[in-house]
Amino acid sequence: MFYTVWCTFWFVFIYALLFPIQFVALQRESWKPFAHWLNRFWGQCFFAVAGIKVEVRYDFTPDPKGVYVFCANHFSYIDIAMMGVVVDNFYAFIGKHGVKNIPALGYMFRKLHIQVNRDQPNSRSYALNKCIRTLADGRSVMIFPEGGIKTTNPPLMTDFQDGAFRMAIEQQVPIVPIALLTNYQIMPDASPFRVHRRTVKAVILPPIDTLGKTQADVSELKVLCYDIITKTLIEKV
Repeated sequence: MFYTVWCTFWFVFIYALLFPIQFVALQRESWKPFAHWLNRFWGQCFFAVAGIKVEVRYDFTPDPKGVYVFCANHFSYIDIAMMGVVVDNFYAFIGKHGVKNIPALGYMFRKLHIQVNRDQPNSRSYALNKCIRTLADGRSVMIFPEGGIKTTNPPLMTDFQDGAFRMAIEQQVPIVPIALLTNYQIMPDASPFRVHRRTVKAVILPPIDTLGKTQADVSELKVLCYDIITKTLIEKV
């Protein structure tokens, strides 16, 4: 419990220090890559202060200027902070609209990322269209294709939803699977909330090509991505 309080304090305190700079950077589109970099710096500082070692295996190294749809398993809320540490690209994250209600953090999320209300079908359609426009503008998209923390038995995932694969096919950009191996051990999605000191481990897997694919191939790509991440998760348990 003491360690949880310690981590929570530094998580909030570091962001509070950076937010005034980030607020300014969020006022212009051309400055938003720097605002995104500040999130990455925030995560790096937090993991260092928390004494959490980060180990990433790159079976594929994304081009920092490339455009991808990054797809990762989602077992813990620490996944969000982790993604900024392991991926260098400037990306838009797809997340729950409820984040916008968090002071400061919510403002950043509204300005920098894409919100989706999973209870409203029209919100999903809006988010998908915005993701497609984001990819068309040359910015990557980061998504948890399970649609949230849904599994009750990690490291087994729940079925993937179609959105990530539809947008990748629409813009003919590669899908990059990412396996987050230990985050659910560090911050389990359970009550009471606790943070445990473990090594963060992630694997960036080779991309899945979408060139020449059509919307008829969504199911095939979805299963392929699911199987690739599952195989890595099970091997590393």
